[in-house]
Amino acid sequence: MDTPEHVEEAIGVLQQLGLKEYEARCFVGLTRLNTGTAKKLSELTEVPRTRVYDAIRVLEAQGLVEIQHSSPQQFRAVPLEEATETLRDQYEERVERLQNALETVDVVEDEDESPVQQIWALAGRDSIENRADQLLETAEDEIVLVLGDESLLTDELVETLNEIPDGIELIVGTLTPTLRDRVEAAVPEAKTFVSGLEWLHGQDATDNETAIGRLLLVDRSTILVSSIMPDSGKEQAIFGEGFGNGLVVIARRLMAHGLIPARDQFQ
Repeated sequence: MDTPEHVEEAIGVLQQLGLKEYEARCFVGLTRLNTGTAKKLSELTEVPRTRVYDAIRVLEAQGLVEIQHSSPQQFRAVPLEEATETLRDQYEERVERLQNALETVDVVEDEDESPVQQIWALAGRDSIENRADQLLETAEDEIVLVLGDESLLTDELVETLNEIPDGIELIVGTLTPTLRDRVEAAVPEAKTFVSGLEWLHGQDATDNETAIGRLLLVDRSTILVSSIMPDSGKEQAIFGEGFGNGLVVIARRLMAHGLIPARDQFQ
């Protein structure tokens, strides 16, 4: 059973995928009807009747709507699975075109730029997961990953961890025994432990405190640290790279003193 909130959410997502508002409203309206005329669709969606025809023409051209040339004309949305696959193809094509275009853009070099120790900030779980995936792909010797929240152990992360080459040592830590058990079951090749740093998520932590998200140290030279904001649940992160980077140096020392148990426990 649909609700106004679900309808508006669907319209908003369609606009993010490139449809204009009236096109999105007409498409969502047609998904709620078996078939509909311009008059009926206008009444349902509050799109002006003259604009319904314009929107339908665009939707038909994109393969999202079918038209029966009767009198009056009847419209219907293509099956939902077909529509979503069409939209996915269009979106992926646009992303590929964007990537190809950006790869050909000339890089402007700054001759005055001198190397400095850099720490970068990221926001949003998708971007943080993508960066973590990129860092995991660059690993040559060792990966240390500490998960502070069960929601971060996604199917995608499990798949990525299980694809780590055999020659790379994979160590996964958690803040709770329960999460450790999940990791052991999902990623059997990983060496696991429960973090020894209680301050990462102490027993006295409250709902108003920022929680640790993930710690990722790759080849002891690149670090990504994220936190989850208590009010919104959004994830934020910082990362740095290079043996001389202060953030990496601190992270390595933390890893060596208390975060990771003695290595002989993994032998």
